[in-house]
Amino acid sequence: MLRVEDLRFAYPRQQTPYLFSLDARPGEVTAISGPSGSGKSTLLDLLAGFLQPQAGRIDLDGTDLVPLPPEQRPVSLLLQSESLFEHLSARRNTGLGLPPRTPAAEAEPKIAAALAEVGLVGLGEQVAATLSGGQKQRVALARTLLRARPVLLLDEPFSALDDATRRAVRMLVGTLTARHGWHTLLVSHHADDIAALAQRRYELVEGRLVAA
Repeated sequence: MLRVEDLRFAYPRQQTPYLFSLDARPGEVTAISGPSGSGKSTLLDLLAGFLQPQAGRIDLDGTDLVPLPPEQRPVSLLLQSESLFEHLSARRNTGLGLPPRTPAAEAEPKIAAALAEVGLVGLGEQVAATLSGGQKQRVALARTLLRARPVLLLDEPFSALDDATRRAVRMLVGTLTARHGWHTLLVSHHADDIAALAQRRYELVEGRLVAA
């Protein structure tokens, strides 16, 4: 269980701080909605460790993540832009999810399996710059598989995709979340994404996170 307890944060000169509390269960997608500027991305940055709260706790199975730096948190972040290295192949981009200096004999089967799981068999050597938007998001998900981190943060991950690709990729996210027991938090402005994916929903209202 991922539990955010009274997490408080304010930017300089912000009069009323944000206050976040939520529960996210393994194998489920938890959606967070709200208007632009309401604090959705701020919450993800707090969970990822890019911002430090003034108070509160981020509890994952009894461990408080707040003291941990970003690189030590069991968290992956997937953005609207896929954060791939455009000059590298899909295989090499995926392999960046493995620990440094993983022996090739161990890495290559894992990379191939991850690409197969996201539906990219045969595309491992294709340069990222030549992939479609949906294929790039699948590579990013394959890299997430290799990181083996239990918390997945999604910040408008489908916004740049056409309708058919969006449906396919969000279905893949739901499948991977259930299969691997991820705690997936989805930030989206799109009601259809939330309706299709989320088992649990929250909304940001005047800086407070409330169950929807």
